[in-house]
Amino acid sequence: MSLLSPPDLQTEISHLIDVALAEDIGPGDLTSLSVIPKDLRFTGVMAARQVMVVAGLGFAGEIFSRVSPSSSFHPDVLDGDEVAAGTRLAWIEGPAAELLSAERTALNLLQHLSGIATATRRYVTAIEGTGATLLDTRKTIPGLRQAAKYATRMGGARNHRMGLYDSVLIKDNHIAVCGCLAEAVRRAKSAKVGLVEVECDTLGQVGEALAAGADIILLDNMTTDQLRQAVAMIGGKVKTEASGGVTLDTIRAIAETGVDYISVGRLTQSAAAIDIGLDWTASR
Repeated sequence: MSLLSPPDLQTEISHLIDVALAEDIGPGDLTSLSVIPKDLRFTGVMAARQVMVVAGLGFAGEIFSRVSPSSSFHPDVLDGDEVAAGTRLAWIEGPAAELLSAERTALNLLQHLSGIATATRRYVTAIEGTGATLLDTRKTIPGLRQAAKYATRMGGARNHRMGLYDSVLIKDNHIAVCGCLAEAVRRAKSAKVGLVEVECDTLGQVGEALAAGADIILLDNMTTDQLRQAVAMIGGKVKTEASGGVTLDTIRAIAETGVDYISVGRLTQSAAAIDIGLDWTASR
């Protein structure tokens, strides 16, 4: 299980900014170029329009700087902060045409990542005091893996696997291809690839995984009664992770079964974007 920060976040963000700006501005912002004089200055305030957890504010600043190197971006809050509706997040000033050309791209990224962080914080709050730890998953938009997982950290979760390259998780199709769970674990152990996690759909498989020497057991789509039985069977010998269909309404009960980790795909797969505005102001 990987719980480390990704080493290439800045590289991903830089590439993402390149792609996003090329997609939106292309050869030029026709509206800003045609209606705004080059010497006109812009001062704007970026504000939250709903309760939110901030994530990606510095990335938004990088986007403005990329399009308008002479502009200045001044954050008033930090990533990871939970703020009320109406809170000023940052103010920005610089050439109006350039800043307006960057506005949508900057807001898109900030709204998306803050949406992930905000949803994550709700799940973290829901299991406070249970001893369970919230994990994210690989269910991310392609090209946004590390940015999305950065946002879950800002919300209070811990990162699970960054990708297929950093830890072993034997799932049902791996078991089917290998022929049986024990053989899949044996092969992984023989390869000496670190801790081996095994997905189990039944209590019978939990017993098999324990006997085979699994280091972590993922309890997939089990009821709370089954989870309690599985935790009792395992008896603290290895770490446990509950996964599958977890919602805000169910996560507390799942955490109270005694599992060590709960992974939630919804954090990065379907979190709603946060409403954030950037509005011109006569002064900051």
